[in-house]
Amino acid sequence: MGYSYLQAVPKLAVGNRLVWLNGGSASAAFNVNRHLGLVADFGAYTNSQMRFTGAYTSTVNVNNSNVAVLTYLFGPRYSFPKYDRITPFAQVLFGGVHANLVTLTGCTSSCTLLPAQDSFAMTAGGGLDLKVHRHFAIRIIQAEYLMTRFASYTTGATGAQNDMRLSAGLVYRFGGNPHVAELLPVTYSCFVNPASVYPGATIAVTGSAIHLDPAKTAVYTWSADGGTVTGTSETATIDTRQAAPGAYTLKGHVSEGARASENADCTAPYVVKAFEPPTVSCTANPSGVISGNSSTITATGISPQNRPLTYSFSSTSGSLSGSGSTSTLNTSGAPTGSITVTCNVADDKGQTASSTTAVTVEVPVAAPKPMTSDLCPVSFERDTRRPTRVDNEAKACLDEIAMTLQGNSGATLVLVGNAASGENHAQNIAAERAANTKAYLVGGKGIDSSRITVYTGAQDEKIVTTTLVPTDATFDATGDTLVQ
Repeated sequence: MGYSYLQAVPKLAVGNRLVWLNGGSASAAFNVNRHLGLVADFGAYTNSQMRFTGAYTSTVNVNNSNVAVLTYLFGPRYSFPKYDRITPFAQVLFGGVHANLVTLTGCTSSCTLLPAQDSFAMTAGGGLDLKVHRHFAIRIIQAEYLMTRFASYTTGATGAQNDMRLSAGLVYRFGGNPHVAELLPVTYSCFVNPASVYPGATIAVTGSAIHLDPAKTAVYTWSADGGTVTGTSETATIDTRQAAPGAYTLKGHVSEGARASENADCTAPYVVKAFEPPTVSCTANPSGVISGNSSTITATGISPQNRPLTYSFSSTSGSLSGSGSTSTLNTSGAPTGSITVTCNVADDKGQTASSTTAVTVEVPVAAPKPMTSDLCPVSFERDTRRPTRVDNEAKACLDEIAMTLQGNSGATLVLVGNAASGENHAQNIAAERAANTKAYLVGGKGIDSSRITVYTGAQDEKIVTTTLVPTDATFDATGDTLVQ
């Protein structure tokens, strides 16, 4: 509330009853936010004198000088709280004005100079408040255009009157948020996650600002000396695809005004690590081969960062074939001894590793020569009257021999007939014994006769010896005579 002064514009405007008035005004404002408010304004003004023009120009006292005019106005106010102590504002108010009856002092007849009137009124203007305390301010100046629409008391026609209103006074503030006076300087901290990555990984960035003014809009900016930062809020990301391995620093800035207390910076370190080289192990299966045979070479590569791997192989002898992580070592034409095979691995960053294994080439071992084996002998001791007959006991032996021949299709049988000393015609008897034995195997057991060879021997016994001769084996017929 405070002092107000009204004056017509121009000062002596015909038909404007508000020539100059003094009084006071009071207003109440509710701030919807830090800029927009709703205002109710009430004013009371008085005329202390009345001046006439024309033939009678003297100044006379006005009888009812107390509260000659009342204004009641409502409307929006827009404030500009940019500075700590001074707040400019602009407002437009609408409402009405009431002018009381004006009479002359000492009037004996026709004392009413101006009748009581009510009119639409509006103001447009602004002012300046100077804060002296959280709750108190001085309204240094409030200057407004005031328009009224009083009707002419002579013609009755309504017209617009132009006036100027100047005010000054005291402002009391209550309620609201005292953040303007109480906010501390802005502080800012920022964080990266993770703080250590390999090239190509994305780092999450988070900023945390304290003591921000909730009524203002904070502006965030980010920069980094390694990689590309993207983001315009309290969060951002760092793309490290183009960053070389090394240590870097993230820089953040937050601002909500031009003052130093409204700005703050933060930093956070992070590291882009170099890719670790791969490792490889090399194995051969088998590790020893006969010359001409092959061995399977297996390379097992590991990349600590799971990079794609490419394999290659080399050897000091022999030839290699295959793809991927396995290769085949062919030892044909390779000298005997140790062959060194090298397994190589490379990742997509050009980093390599190698490992070796050995394959021993040995001389082929000759297969053992097949040996003949003696089977059961056929005895002719029991039948003295028929000394060359194959009896039942002899047949039992020959049945086993037949089964052995049937199980060894490539083997042959040698029969050597013998006679005891003192037998007449011993050579013939020995040959007949061997022939009868063959006849039983061929005729009785179905053995191919070409698989049985008959000899006579020099043993002093009434027997036929039987010898199994495997494939590639040789029968030693020394001392024996072939029977045709």
